[in-house]
Amino acid sequence: MDILTPGKGIITTKSGVVTEVTENKIVLNNETFTIKEKPEIPEQTKIFPEFFSWQEIVVKQNQKVRKKELLAEGVTLIKFEAHIWVFSLLVIAIGIVWGIGKAAVYKHIPEYFPNEVGIVGGMVGLIGGLGGFIGPILFGYLLDFSDLWTSSWIFVFVISAVSLYWMTNTIKKMTHKEAPHLKHRIE
Repeated sequence: MDILTPGKGIITTKSGVVTEVTENKIVLNNETFTIKEKPEIPEQTKIFPEFFSWQEIVVKQNQKVRKKELLAEGVTLIKFEAHIWVFSLLVIAIGIVWGIGKAAVYKHIPEYFPNEVGIVGGMVGLIGGLGGFIGPILFGYLLDFSDLWTSSWIFVFVISAVSLYWMTNTIKKMTHKEAPHLKHRIE
């Protein structure tokens, strides 16, 4: 499966005239922009996805450009040759793990917050909604900052680990306060 998507392009920081255009650079007002060339793309890839990115020039020599105008557009090719069974197993594994996590959260709400079920359930929904809105924006910034396509997964892992730690400690403190004789027993 080949997925062709937009990638990181080059945008002008100020207005001017393009003085030189070659295969690997653009000169604008004595400022040089390096163009990432198209890599050699193999016919077949391995089981895991491979990413190839490059830039294609969209301006011509002696062209006047304005601030924030596109000089070179980015192109990203994702090649994924995995068999349907590998893909299916990965999707099922992710669904099981996320389902267990969601069930655990909603199990703990009435158990540990019996008088505030509606408030806490609403906060969980609100945080989930904010994550769905803010997450993709943060993922874009993380990609720009780190140039790692997996930075979004790293971010989700860190947030999940911090949330797990926070939830575990909160439940332990509540258990120690309400039932000190169960202090050393963990569910």
